[in-house]
Amino acid sequence: MQNPVLDAKEQLKELILSALGRAVSSGTLIAEPIPSFSIEIPADTKNGDLATNVAMVSAKAFKLPPRKIAEAIVSEVILDGSYFEKVEIAGPGFINFFLSRNWFSGVVASVHQNKENYGRTDFGSGKKVMVEFVSANPTGPMHIGNARGGAIGDCLASVLDWSGHNVTREFYVNDSGNQINKFGISLEARYLQLYLDNIEIPEDAYQGEDIIAHAKEFSKINGDKFVNVTSEERQKALVEYALPLNIKGLENDLGKYRIKYDNWFLESTLHNNGEVDKVIELLKSKGHTYESEGALWFNATKFGADKDFVLVRSNGVPTYVVPDIAYHYNKFVTRGFDKVIDVLGADHHGYIPRLKAAMEALEIDPTRLDAILMQMVRLIKGNEIIKASKRSGKSITLVTLLEEVPIDAARFHFNLREANSQMDFDLDLAVEESSQNPVYYVQYAHARICSILRNLETEKILPKAYSDCDLSLLNANEEIELIRHLSILPNEIIESAKTYDPARVTRYSVELATLFHKFYSACRVKCDDVELMYSRLCLCIAVKTALNNVLTLLKIEAPTSM
Repeated sequence: MQNPVLDAKEQLKELILSALGRAVSSGTLIAEPIPSFSIEIPADTKNGDLATNVAMVSAKAFKLPPRKIAEAIVSEVILDGSYFEKVEIAGPGFINFFLSRNWFSGVVASVHQNKENYGRTDFGSGKKVMVEFVSANPTGPMHIGNARGGAIGDCLASVLDWSGHNVTREFYVNDSGNQINKFGISLEARYLQLYLDNIEIPEDAYQGEDIIAHAKEFSKINGDKFVNVTSEERQKALVEYALPLNIKGLENDLGKYRIKYDNWFLESTLHNNGEVDKVIELLKSKGHTYESEGALWFNATKFGADKDFVLVRSNGVPTYVVPDIAYHYNKFVTRGFDKVIDVLGADHHGYIPRLKAAMEALEIDPTRLDAILMQMVRLIKGNEIIKASKRSGKSITLVTLLEEVPIDAARFHFNLREANSQMDFDLDLAVEESSQNPVYYVQYAHARICSILRNLETEKILPKAYSDCDLSLLNANEEIELIRHLSILPNEIIESAKTYDPARVTRYSVELATLFHKFYSACRVKCDDVELMYSRLCLCIAVKTALNNVLTLLKIEAPTSM
């Protein structure tokens, strides 16, 4: 069973349809098309392992009360040889099915069989998906929001990969436009201050220490060579020196955060290869533009946007959105991605409808473009909010965060809640070595299993192959609940990919650790019943495998001791 829950659901669907067929043949039900029905895991598994609403949704078709339809199905369903051992009718007509102990044994066996691949599926059918995330302004260091976006984007790419998609991670480098002009002005002022008096920093310039450091290093290399040249030449030289260093710095810092991109895409590429001009001409040729007050406008409202917007200003310079349109055109048409997912700050909520409108105008299905809008992060220390000013240059950066918080803790905590929820990052909790710290709690579960195995090994007790263990002996409530949770890992990864919510996997790991700790407290692994001991060892190794797989997916270490 590569996906135990899906296997059970698919088998149950066939059992239900076969039972309906027999009920129709016997005349208990009339011959009518079966409406689509659901098979779900009940909120309380005491009411069954899987439940279906087939009788409820079929009432109109069969012209009978749901309870009567449920009784007809139950009387005809054949469970022999299936994953199921019992069926019950609940309330007005819900049908609850109970899985057999053989299925639970099969789950443990499946983890052992699939090992490091347990949790992987082919759900995505190899579709090409790009996740573009962080894409921080290269004119300065990454801030705390980029730390959250990095964890979310990277983990989303992982769940997409584990669910069978062909994934590309990309960083879009804005190396053109207003922010680069501002970068040049800022560097120029700091450089000239080294040689001339009364040089003031423009109020809206970048104020960070990194700007001063770049100017000083540039000066060490070039001296006063660029003091008496034109401002344009001076800024160009400063930017050409500093920008590659910043981009390399971003790459290094993200590498320390365990993020490795498949591609770093430069905005300037779109200007140099003509794709910026191309999308303008395409929109014009398709009749989706008009001129007003000397500017070229895109008729975005025609495609569902709230208002039209300018593509080319009256001075002939394209607006910032045109390279973004060209960039997404490049993703879909030039490089052929089936799906593109942008991880953006919540302040971009009005940006995505504009891009989608442009894609539709360019005859690209806008549903192929999705966005995750990420809310703000507040840093908390000692019950106080840490305030930082980006303008003053004293913002909390990714690097300064990782100097205080372990990488495992940062990645785990940033991916513990949905992207669209505001987040308080508790610096004290992130470094706490206790069960209150979720990443420590999960890692400790993995380390505890490793410790169990080591201790038994010193007593010459080595695990048996799963095929040599009587896994049907695992029938304590704590064992069953633990196995049940093991079974849903493949489905959780699929759901994470479908909903673009990798936090589901992080929360899964916390629950798995919780259930293991409960099992460990209630069920002695080394016990007098030797066969039961080996079966419990087999279960421990399955849990260790699942924990390791989830932590690997999240790029978090799975320690063997703590």
